[in-house]
Amino acid sequence: MTRGNQREKDRERAQARNTAKGKGKDDGLTPEQRRERDAKALQEKAAKKAAQAASGGDSSGGKSSNKK
Repeated sequence: MTRGNQREKDRERAQARNTAKGKGKDDGLTPEQRRERDAKALQEKAAKKAAQAASGGDSSGGKSSNKK
């Protein structure tokens, strides 16, 4: 019931596909820089939502929350 080198070949193929896509976790940022970037994005999102609520805009996405 041995699979020979099929598993190893498949791993090589998968690795080649993933490197060809060029999408990787490494974006050149340190964890601290990533945290700062994410925090800034969240602050901007919260400010946008607060501005929308202050202008009287309905931020519920068109869904009614008046369920009885």
